[in-house]
Amino acid sequence: MSGQAAAADKSADKTGAAASRRLAPRVVIAGGSSIGVEDELPETYCVRFSPDDRLVAAAAGDGTVRVYSSNSGKLSFTLRNTELYPLPTTCVRWRPASAQHKTKNILIAANSDGTVRHWHVTSEKNVHTIKEEGNEVYAVDYRPDAEQFATAGKDYQVRVYDEKTKQLLVALSGGSGSSVEAAGHANRIFAVRFHPRDPNVLLSAGWDNTVQIWDMRSGRSERSIFGPHICGDALDIDADDTILTGSWRPENPLQLWDYGTGALLDNVPWRQDPDREPTLLYAAQFSKGPNAGSLICAAGTGSNDARIFNRSTNSMFAEVSGFRKGIYSVDFSSDSKSLAIGGASCLMFYSTS
Repeated sequence: MSGQAAAADKSADKTGAAASRRLAPRVVIAGGSSIGVEDELPETYCVRFSPDDRLVAAAAGDGTVRVYSSNSGKLSFTLRNTELYPLPTTCVRWRPASAQHKTKNILIAANSDGTVRHWHVTSEKNVHTIKEEGNEVYAVDYRPDAEQFATAGKDYQVRVYDEKTKQLLVALSGGSGSSVEAAGHANRIFAVRFHPRDPNVLLSAGWDNTVQIWDMRSGRSERSIFGPHICGDALDIDADDTILTGSWRPENPLQLWDYGTGALLDNVPWRQDPDREPTLLYAAQFSKGPNAGSLICAAGTGSNDARIFNRSTNSMFAEVSGFRKGIYSVDFSSDSKSLAIGGASCLMFYSTS
């Protein structure tokens, strides 16, 4: 058990609910909360730590990706969309460290204009651009070995590309069998994830209230989970094949599912405050590192807060609140000792340990 989880266990009361603590920001880049920092940035739709945790990339509504020092919060690099009227950059992913790819600090950025840009961050150079005609790209993900990456968005398709050649390998859009829910997506897709161990499997989710499980070998959706209403980067899967979903709805927003059967395993207890607007989730993620999956972080709009849950006690471990506007993205560092959050008027880094 992680140090964070152990601390939460010690604070559990007799009812089994753990006492949570409010996290204070370690680095404040943009305000949006009661701490009195003025808003200075456009909306942040996605935040991601670099593989070595030294940098944090923030995808913004003005089409720019700003990259900050995770230690000081200093703006280190600016990846600027040079279009005359740039549309929002919706999602970013750093290329995982790989012996097959010697160049470090490569990042892919999805954009509402239908482009997927490869950036060499430290030189601020756009080294390659893919244009998906007629699409708006809302989600990207790298396969853990960095050999492939996937995109998804407005046109209901999941596309998989070869990282070396940047060529399209397959466009996933249909399903197998007679199940309506396994027939592929029927609405916009806002999250895509490669399976952590099986290189042939991807998961995706969006507005159609399904999680589709795709197999590259058949090129189709083999099965699905019906229920989660995903509107952001709120889909994850851990090494034990537990799927995490964060739904944009007030009832049972945070859920755990069995990958093999599709069965609902648990509703993580998100207790809505009756005196405030309910939280509608845009982001959800398992913790990473040696104790991967021991914690869950989720955040959204409405009450505009982020919460961290201890899976061993099924209770809230810590929270971040007091924002005037919503939170759209969260990301644990590789050891889960740090947390980045970004939203409509905030960009902050926290220590979780």
